[in-house]
Amino acid sequence: MTEKDLTELERALIGEYQRDFPVSERPYLEMAERLGVAEVDVIAAIGRLQAGGVVSRVGPVFRPNGVGCSTLAAMAVPADRLDEVADLVSGLDAVNHNYERTHRLNLWFVVHAADEDGVIRVIREIEEQTGIAVLDLPMVEDYHLDLGFEVQWTSPTTTAA
Repeated sequence: MTEKDLTELERALIGEYQRDFPVSERPYLEMAERLGVAEVDVIAAIGRLQAGGVVSRVGPVFRPNGVGCSTLAAMAVPADRLDEVADLVSGLDAVNHNYERTHRLNLWFVVHAADEDGVIRVIREIEEQTGIAVLDLPMVEDYHLDLGFEVQWTSPTTTAA
């Protein structure tokens, strides 16, 4: 899916809900009412954005260690095993994403668990399943980075839903 394939509703969802996502029993209904469309249209648009690879996840972002425990982790994965190990790491419920870096430590990810023991268990599981050491990089000091940004569209909107 490219920018030119996005509908007006999809663009509005991307632009308006990078932050201030409604916290309510029916957040999609609340979004729909604000945007002047039906709840089913919001749900379908989000599904289309996810299926098209434009949006990978819709959900809350909590302050690190505000709910449960988390740590940044890194691994030095041989290039010929990177996809295999990345798939294994991403397949764990305790990890919501990973990313490759051009560095000796080339696979980075965040582990989330209910407590510190849970984080350690996940790290040990990854090490056992891969045979590769995991570097645990717990947060020493937190910084707030607002990752939302104003989207500057370059192509005209389509009308398909």
